[in-house]
Amino acid sequence: MIRARRFVLVVLAAMAARRPAGAASLSELLDEAARNNPDIAASMRAWRAAVQVPTQVSTLPDPQVTVQHVAVGSPRPFAGYSNSEFAYIGFGISQDIPYPGKLSLKAEAAQRDAAVTREKFEAAKRNVFEQVKGSYFQIAYLKKTLGVLERDQTLLDQIEKIAEARYRVGQGNQQDVLKAQLQKTKILNELAHHHELMGSQQAQMSKILNRAPGAGDVEAEDLTETPLRYTSDELLAKVRTENPDVTGGQEMVRKQSLQVELARKDRYPDFNVQYQWQHTAEQFRDYYMLTFSARLPIYRKRKLDPEMTQAVEELNQSRREYESHVQQAYFDVRDQYISAETASQMLKIYREGLVPQAMATFRAGLAAYQAGSQDFESLLSSFLDVLHFDEEYWKTLADHETALARIEQLTGVTIY
Repeated sequence: MIRARRFVLVVLAAMAARRPAGAASLSELLDEAARNNPDIAASMRAWRAAVQVPTQVSTLPDPQVTVQHVAVGSPRPFAGYSNSEFAYIGFGISQDIPYPGKLSLKAEAAQRDAAVTREKFEAAKRNVFEQVKGSYFQIAYLKKTLGVLERDQTLLDQIEKIAEARYRVGQGNQQDVLKAQLQKTKILNELAHHHELMGSQQAQMSKILNRAPGAGDVEAEDLTETPLRYTSDELLAKVRTENPDVTGGQEMVRKQSLQVELARKDRYPDFNVQYQWQHTAEQFRDYYMLTFSARLPIYRKRKLDPEMTQAVEELNQSRREYESHVQQAYFDVRDQYISAETASQMLKIYREGLVPQAMATFRAGLAAYQAGSQDFESLLSSFLDVLHFDEEYWKTLADHETALARIEQLTGVTIY
């Protein structure tokens, strides 16, 4: 047992040797994530790229310049210029002109697509911020739990000393001493496990913040209960206007509606205008030609009708997906609101009832055991109540803060 305890102590010492970079506030870490997180940067670049599309698709196609040469009587260049007015060199320019309204529809559809990309950027940023908050609250919880375990280890040292003193004078038995030592070893095991969890959360935080290896760990500030100043109805009302998945779905519906209109416009012809100048020899007059042509959309059954059907089906798909996003967001908000409210009630019970009552019971039991009026099992049971209620309190507080962070991400309200 002694060797096992020494091994665990060595592991704990090695873990404790890692020095944190210093206490950081949540707002500082969020700013760091906004600057450095690659997911945020990638989605922002995608949005910046998307806003460049509307002007491209709303601009006329590039004009086409042509140079034409016709020789007469010989394949040699410029042959026949002096004796035939059919030999010439010509220069021309042509311009494709889409049917009126097509370019503006394409521009508006691209604007809606850029709006969807903007909402994806907002969603990516909120998701990263939620990850930062969740990891931060876990680090703060583990920090508090490690403090609780170290404090309770000190209490167990006190219990072990009392049990050994009673055993030496013949008032107790060796089993009490061994049980106290066993519980101390269990706490050492819990400490090792919590240090492992802390290391995992620190690695997760470094990944989110895109920190270089060796940049230092995050030391979280103490957890405190954050009040939720919104009712469930107020939060649900924010979903349709502030949730990026929902607003992105709205923009997608608008874009697909424009695609239906564009499919209708494709049933009308596009045009082409061409102007050409032709020059022969000096004794012959120059030629000037103006050409107007139209593309005739005649393949309705094989092309135009399927195009319209596709646009309508995609519009209906986007509407159903939008409704799904709304209902999912409603469920998530209600679920997290219930979790936060329940956790708040439980925290009050822990603070005002379970934790102080358990500590008072333990203190009374410790005095009674020392006086010989209480058995060791009852004392150990009251000690475990103190340990478990303290751990559960901080776990519930971390869950409460995590639920609020999720509500913030879903609704866009400011809580932190």
